[in-house]
Amino acid sequence: MTDTVQTEAVSGVEIFVPLNKLKKSPNNARKVPHSEATIEALAGSIQHKGMIQNLVIEPEVREDGTPTGYYLVTAGEGRRLAQLLRAKRKQIKKTQPIRCYLDTENDPAEISLDKNVTREAMHPADQFERFRELAESKGYGAEEIGARFGVSATVVKQRLRLGAVSPKLLQVYRENGLTLDQLMAFAISEDHARQEQVFENLHHNREPWIIRRDMTASNVSADDRRAVFVGAEAYEEAGGVILRDLFTSGGVGYFGDAGLLDTLAIERLRDIAGEVQAEGWKWAEAHIDYPHAHGMRRFHPLPVALSDEDEARLEALSVEHDALAEGYSSYDEMPEDLAEKLEGISDEIDTIGAKRSAYDPNVIANGGVFVILNHDGTARVERGFVRAEDIALADPQPEVQAEGDDGGEAYEAGHEGGDKQPDTEQVMDEAEDEEPGKPISDSLVRDLSAHRTLALRVALGERPDLAVVALTHTLTAQLFYSYAEAGCLEVRPTATPLGSHADGIEDTPLAARASEAHEAWAERMPRDVADLWGFVVGLDDEKRLALLAHCASRTVNALRLPWDRKPRSLQTADRLATALALDLAKDWTPTVDSYLGRVTKAHITAAVAEGVSEEAAARIADMKKPDMAQAAEQLLVGTGWLPTVLRTAQSETQTVEAEAEIETILDGDQPSDVEAAAGAEVEDEMSYAVAAE
Repeated sequence: MTDTVQTEAVSGVEIFVPLNKLKKSPNNARKVPHSEATIEALAGSIQHKGMIQNLVIEPEVREDGTPTGYYLVTAGEGRRLAQLLRAKRKQIKKTQPIRCYLDTENDPAEISLDKNVTREAMHPADQFERFRELAESKGYGAEEIGARFGVSATVVKQRLRLGAVSPKLLQVYRENGLTLDQLMAFAISEDHARQEQVFENLHHNREPWIIRRDMTASNVSADDRRAVFVGAEAYEEAGGVILRDLFTSGGVGYFGDAGLLDTLAIERLRDIAGEVQAEGWKWAEAHIDYPHAHGMRRFHPLPVALSDEDEARLEALSVEHDALAEGYSSYDEMPEDLAEKLEGISDEIDTIGAKRSAYDPNVIANGGVFVILNHDGTARVERGFVRAEDIALADPQPEVQAEGDDGGEAYEAGHEGGDKQPDTEQVMDEAEDEEPGKPISDSLVRDLSAHRTLALRVALGERPDLAVVALTHTLTAQLFYSYAEAGCLEVRPTATPLGSHADGIEDTPLAARASEAHEAWAERMPRDVADLWGFVVGLDDEKRLALLAHCASRTVNALRLPWDRKPRSLQTADRLATALALDLAKDWTPTVDSYLGRVTKAHITAAVAEGVSEEAAARIADMKKPDMAQAAEQLLVGTGWLPTVLRTAQSETQTVEAEAEIETILDGDQPSDVEAAAGAEVEDEMSYAVAAE
């Protein structure tokens, strides 16, 4: 009876119709359906504020003109769907009366079109500010605001952060002077003065990443080793503030107080140093960076025979471990209880194995420990350092240790002398004045070739077969040819420090691998050098070859120095790199500090053109030098691009020739064309010049 009255109502009046009596009109102009997010937002709004706007409806009639009792929604289909969503969630009944406006006079299709066309959405900046006002004036949190408008709390937090941007920049955004991406970059900090300062200093290049870089110039990235070591929780508990970027994946954070971060890192390192000193060491020092110029002698642990009881236990544990692990390739494949048991067995095996070496008690009593912050944000403990005044009180280690007695001192020694790398900004200024076609600087060639030398050392140390080839080649060149510098292995032996040629090279992952390998061998050496011969003879062929490879790798020298031209040695280094399939892209990336800030603009655009595309190079061609270097660094990420000095020949022809040369040498067929090698001098000089460029 009620429906009949409603159907016969006069057009232009407000009526209430049960929700389950409303249908979508076939005349609705919107053919692309509303998104789930839109319906969710409408449902949230209606739940908290009710129906702000009526639905516009017309009665549904049959072909004979009689009413069906249902109504077609001419305008407001989104709100009808939102009410159905509320009914599905049991917030209302399906028979809930819905306030509607009955219109039987106007064309339903035109009404629907008019509803979707003659309206303008609120400018995003106005929305951001209104959200902020709700939070400030009514005390609504992100969850509450999100519920009232049907959006996630994360979206609300982003809009609140945008609403907190300087009113001056919001107005610029309203006037289309900034894009949304640029505004989001400014929102990384709520410091209006800083935002406005960065905005005023922007030039024609307003890329969001440049804005973020300038906004966080005085902050420390969350992936910095100090931030990783200290942790966000401890830093914030100490009163530090972290700027979190709500608009990038992962919410990258920036630690605002570098001084506090350093203090917390040192305090934690000192705590660890105190624990290590409790082992009986005379002293223990904590440093964020390794004290390269410490000037102390390093002693290594000595081999110790296990007791019969430990040997028996170790054997039993190994057998048990292998039996339980059979059929599985990793802990992830095992049942949880089995994996836990195996991990316990492995820990016990490691504990017993650690007893195979120990420091001399005199070394412990008179020596000390460095606790350093490693490149990956972990603490690194370096034991066995003895000061000069305490050397007489400690038993000396075999002289074989002295050449590389730091597990990495070959690199540390370089900081005590030699030329230092010039300041990056100074080099950038100097490079700006260079002619576009001028080769890169000698200092940069030294730097890059130092990285290549280190990579060759690590790679050769992992390939004993090629170490034999390289060593044989070097010795043969000195005995049978007049060119003693024809080999790239300095077999005297000499381990050239690399620290003075490339700042920071000692703290790289490659340097860590080199140090670990040396430390592992150093711990196995006999205490007295007189016993070294017997030790070497006692090794099986595989281990002796591995030791030879390690020793040979320590002597690799592929440095390109302006005062020490040795084209044949460098040519051999290139062949060695090809044979090792050396790929520096895994361990070196072009950054402002490592390359881009130290070459001319022409070199930068050439790198981008080669590593990315000609179009990308053209986009940055008109930038100022610092901005160009920063932009190029971003563009080259993940491309694997390398400057010529760091490249390894990868052509099929060269690879086949290198393998053929190795096979020839291994087969005992020594090359005999000495005159050809001597006649290649001019060509070698040209090769050096090209590589240096």
